[in-house]
Amino acid sequence: MGASSMIILVLAALAFSSIAILIAKILTKTTTNPQKGEPYECGIPTQGKTWIQLNVGYYLFALIFLIFDVELVFLYPWAVAAKAVGWLALVEMVIFIFILFMGFLYAHKKGALKWM
Repeated sequence: MGASSMIILVLAALAFSSIAILIAKILTKTTTNPQKGEPYECGIPTQGKTWIQLNVGYYLFALIFLIFDVELVFLYPWAVAAKAVGWLALVEMVIFIFILFMGFLYAHKKGALKWM
């Protein structure tokens, strides 16, 4: 059980997915309909331009939330193992939270946390 089993697994995955796609192409009825190319927006017919430029601030806000959310996931394992590791874990976590807080202050100072 080494490289040979991995090669067999990859070949089986490729064969299975290829066969599934081939069967789907053979059995499905294909139709050309101009409505298929239109953007779908909650069942309401679109009015005006559908490709509009959104404010990049929304994406920035979401990314900052995601960064802080993922970083806070690291607090749980620390809290579970803090007693076993001792004072070193406490010092490391204080440094970690300080760096996180400095990043939060930087984002706040740059205005990245202001809602549009």
